[in-house]
Amino acid sequence: MNVPLILFTLLIFPGLVFTFTASLALEYLFRKAVARMQRRMGPSYTGPLGILQPFADFFKLVREKELVVTRYSMPRLAEALLVLGFSSLVVSALYLPLNPYRVVAPFDFFIYIYLCCLVAPLSLILASLSMPGPYTALGVARMLTFITLCEPAYFASLLIPVVLTKQDGLSYSIYATSTSAYAFWLNPWTLPLMALALASSLVTLQAKAMLNPFNIPDAEQEIIAGFETEFSGPLLGLARLFHDVDFYVTALSIVYLILGGPYPYPHSSPQGLLLLAGKFALVFLASAFIRASTGRLRVEQALSVLGKYSLAPATIGLILATIYTLT
Repeated sequence: MNVPLILFTLLIFPGLVFTFTASLALEYLFRKAVARMQRRMGPSYTGPLGILQPFADFFKLVREKELVVTRYSMPRLAEALLVLGFSSLVVSALYLPLNPYRVVAPFDFFIYIYLCCLVAPLSLILASLSMPGPYTALGVARMLTFITLCEPAYFASLLIPVVLTKQDGLSYSIYATSTSAYAFWLNPWTLPLMALALASSLVTLQAKAMLNPFNIPDAEQEIIAGFETEFSGPLLGLARLFHDVDFYVTALSIVYLILGGPYPYPHSSPQGLLLLAGKFALVFLASAFIRASTGRLRVEQALSVLGKYSLAPATIGLILATIYTLT
């Protein structure tokens, strides 16, 4: 066992430090891209071209802003739960092939889903309930409603290429799927299934990140900041970091499991790095375009869109993929 390499992957790359830096840098790029699409400037002051603005916002909230508590608030429990959610997302990212200490095992896809789709959102919900307020319960109810459609749709969309992958001894493996996904786009029989998976996953990316048109749990015009209304200071900083990391990990999973990451080229090759960056940019720009060009939907409208354009295509694609593998 290579202990130094394990510590490096956990703490540096692609673990804690890299995930933290990449998520906040991605927030800057996202805000900048959306601003340009809407003919605004976006972050421009802190750091060169405003690139340090998300970092400044985070450290200002964590170090300088006051944590406001009420009589029944449990801020330490909320902080611990947000750290747990953040940690689960960091650990789930270690299952992706970006990890130099590669974790490869049959059925590791389900461990990833457990960490990313169950532990992370539940940690955020429990953290919200640890800071009760007049708007918290309504915001949590809306978030739970979203989870019942969003997370199954995300799971089904990623499961399509996982089911299509056939490698001896590596059933339902993230690594095996990522190395095979590019070939499914070249096969005329599996191309429509991968297109359904990609379309569904892009919709769930918006919903999981709570971006337009699915920013219902926030609904600032109706219930202030929803389940995060009572968050302030360090708690608000941790919650914002949680959302940034969730977006980063979700987008990266789409790049690897549906678009095939850098493959057929290795990560260490210039072609592989360019291909990986290009695919991530494709997912990133698609999300930014949806965010910039759509407005917030009402609750029933958003649930209808999630059902029609995410859960239904993913379910149909998964059924067809299962039939294809059995024939």
